[in-house]
Amino acid sequence: MPKQLREKVNSARQNATKKIRLKHVGRRGKKIKIRYLVAAAALISISAPYRQANAESCPDVRIVFARGSGEERWKEQNYLEYKSTIENKLATTALNYEFIDLDYPAVGVGVENLDVTLGAFFGAGDTYEFGESINTGVQNLIKMVNGGACTNTKYVIGGYSQGAMVISKSLKSLNADRILYAATFGDPKIYLPEGEGLIPAACKGENLSDYRMYVPDCQAYKGLLGAYIPYEPETLVGKVGTWCNRRDIFCSSRLSISDHVGYISDALYEDASRVIFDKITKHFGIENHVSSPHDTAFLIDSTGSMSGMIESYKSEALRLAKETLDSGGRVALYDYRDLADPYTPVEHCNFETCTLETFQNELATIQATGGGDIPESLLSASFHTMQNLEWQHGATKSLVVLTDANFLSPDRDGMTLDEVVKLSKTIDPVNFYVITNSEYGDYYNDLTNRTGGKVVTNLEELSLLTDYIIERYDSLSRVEESNRPLERPTLEIKETKQIDNGVKIKIETDGVRTLVILNDMVLGVTEDTELIISGLDETKENILSLVPLGEDIRGEGIEVNLSGYGFGGSSANSSANDTAAIVGTADFILPKTPNTGKR
Repeated sequence: MPKQLREKVNSARQNATKKIRLKHVGRRGKKIKIRYLVAAAALISISAPYRQANAESCPDVRIVFARGSGEERWKEQNYLEYKSTIENKLATTALNYEFIDLDYPAVGVGVENLDVTLGAFFGAGDTYEFGESINTGVQNLIKMVNGGACTNTKYVIGGYSQGAMVISKSLKSLNADRILYAATFGDPKIYLPEGEGLIPAACKGENLSDYRMYVPDCQAYKGLLGAYIPYEPETLVGKVGTWCNRRDIFCSSRLSISDHVGYISDALYEDASRVIFDKITKHFGIENHVSSPHDTAFLIDSTGSMSGMIESYKSEALRLAKETLDSGGRVALYDYRDLADPYTPVEHCNFETCTLETFQNELATIQATGGGDIPESLLSASFHTMQNLEWQHGATKSLVVLTDANFLSPDRDGMTLDEVVKLSKTIDPVNFYVITNSEYGDYYNDLTNRTGGKVVTNLEELSLLTDYIIERYDSLSRVEESNRPLERPTLEIKETKQIDNGVKIKIETDGVRTLVILNDMVLGVTEDTELIISGLDETKENILSLVPLGEDIRGEGIEVNLSGYGFGGSSANSSANDTAAIVGTADFILPKTPNTGKR
């Protein structure tokens, strides 16, 4: 199909889709706003436009999103951001696609500030309705993906917070042949076995789950509400990815609520859209013309020993700079020398001033001279370069080093390799690519491996390196390594005893507080070591989780099955609204919140 015709077809299709959506939104009641929203997403029941689909109207791809708690269908920012980041890329193709904001209860949740450390807590107004909301979403998603007339339509599914729970709980039951990709964001049921233990494997960059796309916290293990195990079914290996913001209380080991609501501002939907688009283009065998924005800085060793090869290096640097600029990226140019030289890294042009002409002219001025012993002052130079550049948020960041020698460690002012790697990862990371002599290739492996880059020791491979850098779309590191993980608090149950009005539980913990969770609903936070749980429905599962909290980290929760206990006068017909957690002498009955998703 000619490009102009394809653009007209896509435009007409998108306008028609918008009209259908606006009409649907207009039929819904007014949204009830609450002070805070902690996301919970939901799934779509198959409404008339989709139930009646036939082979002629079936899209190539359906992109589905499970929205957050209390969020209104079609209108909320998480759905709109997920949609726009993918749609911007799909518009470059001739594919027929359709976006769906899944329709399920998406029960609203309330948040109250209970504690400075925790910041906020999550509690649905009705425990059982919250679980039923998720189960409804799961059933509807399975029905949509596995059934219907559109047997050739492929699905990309994604969800945020409670919506992520809907997605991850559904995976084992979905027809894997119809799924191109499943993405979860801030999943309270995340499972990353490499995060277990005092010094987790993830903190050493080892044994990372293949679905771990962006989880900086190397101690992330299970979600706040437990875990779905296995997280990635065998039938969907390579088709699942999870994003957990740096300190997100629901999926990391830390306690930040602001990180849980920061997936848009931190460009994590944009990051995921590149992975998703790559999956789509590869499946349909079409060329991917969309790449990540690139920031590429060049750091050239200009000591005298480089005189025999600096011109060859310059030629490839110019080619990479041109391709980066042509793709909409930015470049910067620096050179460095030996510790013995009175010569700090020289900035020739930065991301704001480097045009192709400027880069080429400045590159010509770099001459190989000076130096002393073989090791050069790379660590100080690379730290200085990274620190002084204004890196673009969301861009794939590269530092290309051209040298014929190894490096001093420690370097100028005591600079160490660990400090350079730490700054690289703090920035997002900056991937180091080193072009050097074969005799020094192994010397740079630690630096490049820890920053997600590569070493090239053969000039014939330079063009391949250029292509590799340009084609990179994953701008974020999968994990941040740590030599000193924070010590997790622990908790032990000392006694579980039935009493007249419920169950008494005594605990012992070295944490400063304990988070109390019942059936995926957080009841509250306490400093006490005695809890009384009452008013439960004997017909329900009633799984109680107790999670120890430190000042800035949570430990692994312990589960108690209360289904075998009597409940002090409750009956099979008792309401979940009668559920109470009495902590010490304080009455911790949950505040009730409007169910914004209930129709």
